[in-house]
Amino acid sequence: MLSTAGFTFTNLIAGFIFSGIGLVAFVYGKKEGSFKPLSIGIALMAYPYFLTSTFWLYAVGIGLCLLLYFWRD
Repeated sequence: MLSTAGFTFTNLIAGFIFSGIGLVAFVYGKKEGSFKPLSIGIALMAYPYFLTSTFWLYAVGIGLCLLLYFWRD
């Protein structure tokens, strides 16, 4: 039987928000030819599939968004 422990409303919202930010960063990085936003965008889109804890989902998402903001050219 499949476990639905990570399938909560707050986790879905976090996944949509951070994956949306990741998609925008990915498209921007691809358009500009910049590796930094491209790689962080991929990470933002992928990590919600691997985390089920709400705290860590938001903590990693906020951390990656801060990295995207401060680690720019």
